[in-house]
Amino acid sequence: MSIRASGPVWSRRRFLSTGVVVATAAVALPRVAAAAPVDQGFGVAEWRQSYDSGSRVKNVQSSAPILSPETLQATERAEAQYRDIVARGGWQPLAKVSLKLGSKNRAVVALRQRLIVSGDLSQNLGDSQIFDSYVEAAVKRAQARHGLGATGIVGPQTLAALNVPAATRLKQLEINVVRLRSLQGNLGRRYVTANIPAAYAETVENDVVVTRHTTVVGKIDRQSPIMSTKATDINFNPYWTVPASIIRKDLIPKMQADPGYLQSQKIHVFDSKGQEVQPQLINWNSMEATNYRFRQEPGALNSLGTVRINIANPYGVYMHDTPSKGLFGDDYRFDSSGCMRVQNVREYITWLLKDTPGWDRAKIDEAIRSGERIDARLAQPVPVYWVYVTAWATPEGAVQFREDIYNKDGMGPGALTQVLQQEAAADPDRH
Repeated sequence: MSIRASGPVWSRRRFLSTGVVVATAAVALPRVAAAAPVDQGFGVAEWRQSYDSGSRVKNVQSSAPILSPETLQATERAEAQYRDIVARGGWQPLAKVSLKLGSKNRAVVALRQRLIVSGDLSQNLGDSQIFDSYVEAAVKRAQARHGLGATGIVGPQTLAALNVPAATRLKQLEINVVRLRSLQGNLGRRYVTANIPAAYAETVENDVVVTRHTTVVGKIDRQSPIMSTKATDINFNPYWTVPASIIRKDLIPKMQADPGYLQSQKIHVFDSKGQEVQPQLINWNSMEATNYRFRQEPGALNSLGTVRINIANPYGVYMHDTPSKGLFGDDYRFDSSGCMRVQNVREYITWLLKDTPGWDRAKIDEAIRSGERIDARLAQPVPVYWVYVTAWATPEGAVQFREDIYNKDGMGPGALTQVLQQEAAADPDRH
């Protein structure tokens, strides 16, 4: 997501790194009169009345796993709720007007009404034209429910999410209620669920979410597969063998543009007999490179980062760390070739290895710090479920929606995906 101001375009990641914006808090602090913009046309008394609210952002997360019976029941209730919303006429699309704290505009009234319908704003707060801290908190909640960074600023991405018709949201819920029902059962005492459209994973133990991890998943043309599998072992400081698809789609074009690319990335080339081949002996203007094996050394440049988590499957995919950790801060995280990159990977593998003797957090840190190729086999394989759920609700009542990025709901990526793709393409710091 990008924040546009009266100067250059900033990526949300760069903007946050400056310290100008503070991460979303549970409480929106009261605004004081001295902070009022001078060009809004309202006085100090009105500022105090509208902004000194101490409003709270309702939590949209839950300790209930996404595949739990509690989540299914909550999603069934949300389906009934949205059926009623549609029967009442749904909601009107919002005008494409950027709004933020301090804005005074008739469009704020429409925004308030839209947030009331979806349960993000109290029903008695629907009349004012002032974008106060109550509206800011409601916008943050709506953004979080749609998988967006909770900035409280209404820009193109938030408008795209809020302007999806209520009938479309109802259809999403109907499809995913069926999907969630099919995923009920004995999933295991300890298991991992990775929800591809939401680009996040959760570890579950005794029916409670223990950790959550932002992920980066497959691109639209290199999709992460839906599957049930098990995590079996972990490679510390792994080599990376470049898949054939990446050789064709990425590596050959990079070598055509920069003949020194392999050397700079510490990637070695081997023939079918295991003998190393010098890159300049390969015809890079053809597909000859697909006849060779490309292996990247462990280290800071390695595409797998410091850890690879092996999961048994026929697709050749796995979960891993990444040197490009900045992508975890983006709202659009469909950037891999099918594998899944995991944020806070040390916390994740610490949980995976907790029942494996000799592998506590100190041992894990030591293995990574050594830089040596080390393997750890889980004492008991842990079930891992890669699922595709684009709409669900928490038992606390937060209804979550994500884009149908792979068109498995039959709706396809919508306007929000287009906005996020455009902003990702315009972000010079994305990779």
